[in-house]
Amino acid sequence: MGADWPMIGVRFALYGVLGGLFGLSAFSLYGLRAGERASALALRPWLVAGAVLGLLLSAVALALLAAAMMGTPPWPVDRDAVGMLLDQPGIGTAWKLRVAALAVAALTALFTARRGLCLLVIGLASGVSLATLAWTGHGAMNEGTVGWVHLAADILHLVAAGAWTGALLGLLLLVARPAHRVDATHLALSHRALHRFGTVGTIVVATLVVTGIINAWLLVGPDNIAALGATLYGRLLLAKLALFALMLGLAALNRFRLTPQFEASIAASDHHGALGALRRSLGAETGCIITILALIAWLGTLEPPAP
Repeated sequence: MGADWPMIGVRFALYGVLGGLFGLSAFSLYGLRAGERASALALRPWLVAGAVLGLLLSAVALALLAAAMMGTPPWPVDRDAVGMLLDQPGIGTAWKLRVAALAVAALTALFTARRGLCLLVIGLASGVSLATLAWTGHGAMNEGTVGWVHLAADILHLVAAGAWTGALLGLLLLVARPAHRVDATHLALSHRALHRFGTVGTIVVATLVVTGIINAWLLVGPDNIAALGATLYGRLLLAKLALFALMLGLAALNRFRLTPQFEASIAASDHHGALGALRRSLGAETGCIITILALIAWLGTLEPPAP
């Protein structure tokens, strides 16, 4: 049976959009001061677009899932199948919660997206919407205590990945600003945001590593590690781990070398070279995380090797 590319594509888009929405709102809270958000980032259009796109993608994902469940074409939409899916306590409840949370995020961002309290509401709402994706993946496959542990690990993994995704978006928006709009104030706040993400990034990486080990133990199992290369699931998982290791290297380069060089270049009023190196490194890191999200979307449609 071939891959379900429409579902993989929608899952990938949901991971990227909801992760970016959560991570960008969180980054704006811890990485920027209240008076800086208006000039540093165009928050309102990014956050409103993310929430609205998340709602549209959720509707498409529901239609595709209902069609797959009934073995029918996704269009025209089978309303009876959609109704049956929404009545299910796991997937249906998670979908309704996601839509409600995204509606709250969209409305809050539409009216004001720069105040700390409003950003906190958007961050919490988008975090809830991101967490609901755990019910559409392998995190909901177990029952009992193991099931709750697996689901909690999956939720934390999603939230940590979203924090990294959105922070990279925010940092790229800061460092990729056209030269004629870059002044000393913008350089200072960009450096401070990079430094603050370095601290948050340590927590994010630790969360990803711990929850990744838990998920791998439950989905692959220690007996199947040696044979990972023999299955498509295993090869995709190994590719994901390799890209994650590359991201860790790039993140370390940013934190311990490029960010201090950027600070020194600001003091010397010669920031162009250091800023260019940061742009390239952050761009490569973003490319890695986009590919990882695509692999995760694909992995979620495959049967894991663990019984």
